[in-house]
Order: sequence, then structure tokens, then C-alpha cells
Amino acid sequence: MDIPRTYFSIIFSLFILSFVIVVVLLPGQLLEFVPLAGSKPGYSVPLDRLRTKLSGENKLFAIENPGDLHQNKFRTATRKVGKVEERLAVARASMRKAAPESEDRRSNITVTSTTHDGSDHHYVPAGAIYRNARLFYRSYLEMEKIFKVYVYPDGDIPIAHDGPCKDIYSIEGRFLHEMEHGAGRFRTNDPNVAHVYFLPFSVTWMVKYLYTPLSHDLTPLKQFVSDYVRVISTRHPFWNRTHGADHFMLACHDWGPHASQGNPFLYNTSIRVLCNANTSEGFKPRKDVSLPEIHLYGGEVSPKLLSSPQENTPRRYLAFFAGGDHGPIRPNLLHHWKNHDSDIRVYEYLPKDLDYYFFMLNSKFCLCPSGHEVASPRIVEAIYAECVPVILSEYYVLPFSDVLQWEAFSVQVDVSDIPRLKEILSAIPEDKYRKLKEGVKAVRRHFTLNQPAKRFDVFHMILHSIWLRRLNIELR
Repeated sequence: MDIPRTYFSIIFSLFILSFVIVVVLLPGQLLEFVPLAGSKPGYSVPLDRLRTKLSGENKLFAIENPGDLHQNKFRTATRKVGKVEERLAVARASMRKAAPESEDRRSNITVTSTTHDGSDHHYVPAGAIYRNARLFYRSYLEMEKIFKVYVYPDGDIPIAHDGPCKDIYSIEGRFLHEMEHGAGRFRTNDPNVAHVYFLPFSVTWMVKYLYTPLSHDLTPLKQFVSDYVRVISTRHPFWNRTHGADHFMLACHDWGPHASQGNPFLYNTSIRVLCNANTSEGFKPRKDVSLPEIHLYGGEVSPKLLSSPQENTPRRYLAFFAGGDHGPIRPNLLHHWKNHDSDIRVYEYLPKDLDYYFFMLNSKFCLCPSGHEVASPRIVEAIYAECVPVILSEYYVLPFSDVLQWEAFSVQVDVSDIPRLKEILSAIPEDKYRKLKEGVKAVRRHFTLNQPAKRFDVFHMILHSIWLRRLNIELR
């Protein structure tokens, strides 16, 4: 009789259709996974080591049957993921609808047309510092409306849930603290409604507590990351659902990219928010985020840079730099310009009787060469001082370049043209310099650290960069 066979065929077809919808279609908006060359999919870390290393003996496996909990969470996550993707689709549609209108109105806009009434609540982006101001604004409003971040509770202080707030890597700690202890507009305690998942470990503190000085052995950092990802993928269903494509880590330490190699999916698939945004070392602008490096001495911006300089204050020097002779670019800069010209003040280390910020505030251009790694805190310091940054770097993806048009507030000079620096900077017409300086002043809010965070400041710009990658959409 054919009825049972037909019935079986229908059931089997429904099963296949369900599998395609859950496994193939729902994660379809996420970024593609590319295996890391030479990587192995397996892990050899015993689970009992993770109990003490990440979450403590009594926390990690306190439930009697973790397998049952994992199954229940997965069922819940599967039911809600469709709604999450549906809301993202609505946001994409809203932005696509705004794009033609933005294109019509973006030409002939000046920097000074950026409108606000002095409060962040009413700020409306506009002007030449943006690639597409109106589309950025629409994207930002959509982010404020729906974007939710889940912060994994796993891991112990100091390596997880803490970070530096008083040194060159302080953006790492400041973001983490704002995410965990701030107003919480974007954070959700329900992982089933989250759009992205934050791995709250600090690479800087890994280096401090796990690295053996002068050993050049980064294995402990990679091992910690491997252990951490294994813990969350064991306890929670969300990593395995997408191979980490909707997860992100954040690190400002130079070794952040190396630490991320502890898990091949984290390296290749997840969103890595890094100060060391070097495309020659695996940084992928389509999925990774460039993090601005902000040096906070004692945890605060220097008082000399807190208030904007007087508008008509003369700047007596053409350009300025002071810094160590390290990396591939600075030796070239020092060779050609150290003590060579009174208009371009270049020092290897500034004499103690001279003030670093005095020179920034009294120079038209601030030279920002890469050191050992591509990022430089001088870029943000120059913006605070309203000194036009001169970018001297290779393979560096500048922060927030999805949104910001760096040509409107900085000068980028090829490393090969360092001997011609004075010629290049002197040739910039005065009216163009004034526009660049106006651009620097306008863009400052996007690089400002506020406590608590304010709309459009650096914390929110970082979140917006992550939001764009979760949407998998470009603002052009």
C-alpha cells in the first residue's frame, strides 16, 4: 500500500525544509567563514582546567545537568532568532530607503553645516567630515532603536570584566566598563534577543598576568582565548549557532590580533575590534573594526586639551612630532627632520624643559607616524588640540572610516614622501587649511570619552561600527 510511503515522504520533506530554514537561511546575513591556514578545528584543553581558569570551581558547572540547560537554551534561541533577524531586515530596508534621498542632498555640504544646539540630544550629523551624513544619521537612529548586546558573564576579574583605564591602552578598559556598568541602553540580560555577543576579556591584562616578560611566547594569551571560547560554546548555544560571526572581542594592546588566533573562528569569522588595525597582518575591514587609541595619563585627558583653543590663536610652527625611534617609519622621519628645520619641530624625545601639548597647540599640523604597530594615540591628541593630523602609516585602516571622510580633517602623506614633508604641507592653501581645521573641530565629539557616555561620542561610534558589521551593510 502506498499511503505509508507517501506519508513518510511528506515528513522527510518537512524535516529537510526545517533544517534549511534554521541552519542555512537564518544566519544568512552573517559574514562568511574562511578557515585560518594551518588551523585545526579541535581543542585539547581539559574541561576541569577551565573551571579554575575562567569561572571558578563553583561557578562553571554549578548546574546538575548542563546538557539539559544547553538544549533548552537552544530551543529558545531558535524560536527568537527569527524575530531578531526580522528586526534587522526592517532596519536595512529603512536605510536603503534613505540612501537615494541622502545622495540627492549630500553634495555641496560644508563642514560648518553640521547642526546642533549644544546638546547631544539634538545633534544632527551633516557636513564634509561624513561620507554620507544623512545615511549615517539614519543608521545611528536605527541602532538606538533596536541594537542589543549581550555580555557573557563567564570569566573572572582581572582578566575578564576588567581592563586598563589609565594608560595607552585605556580605551580597552573604558569601553568594557561602560558596557558593563554604564547606563545600559544597549545591553540586554536576555541573550535570546541580542544582536551581538561580547567576549569581555582584556588582552592587556592577559599580557600583564599571563605573559612571561622577554619570553616572546604568546602561547598563554592564545590558550586563554581558546579556553574562553570553549567555555561559552559549551555553556551557551549562541557561539555554535553562527561559528561566532555575531560575536565580538575588543583589544587595544598590540598583541590583540595574536591573541585572537587562539580560536580560528574568532580570528576569521568574529568581529575583532582592534587598535592594531593592520591589513597586512590579517585585519579585514569588512568584518573587523578599527579602534582609536587614546592615551589617558592618570585616567583623564590632559586639562590642556579639554577646552578648544581660541579660534584666531596663531600657530607658530608648521608641524610637530616627538616620540621614540622605533618601527619602520619613525627612523626615516627622524633622519630627515630631527633638528633640521625650525618650522617642522621633530624630536626623538622631547627635552624636559619643553611641553608636549604646547607644541601641539601651537602647530598647524601634527605628524602621526606609526611605531611598532600602525595605530598612534597622537591622532586623537591632535584632534583634541585642533592640530590637523598628518597620517604617516602603511596598511592602517583609520577608525570609523565607514562613516568619516578623513580627507576632510587630516592629511595623508605617503611614507616615501617624508623627505618632502615641508614642501607638501607648505603647499596646502590657507583656505584649505582652515577647512581642515574646521573638520578637526567638528569631528572631535566622535573621539571624546565621556563618563557617562553621550550620543555620538567614541563609545557610541565603536558600537555603531559593530552594528554596521552585524547588519553587513555599507554606508556609501
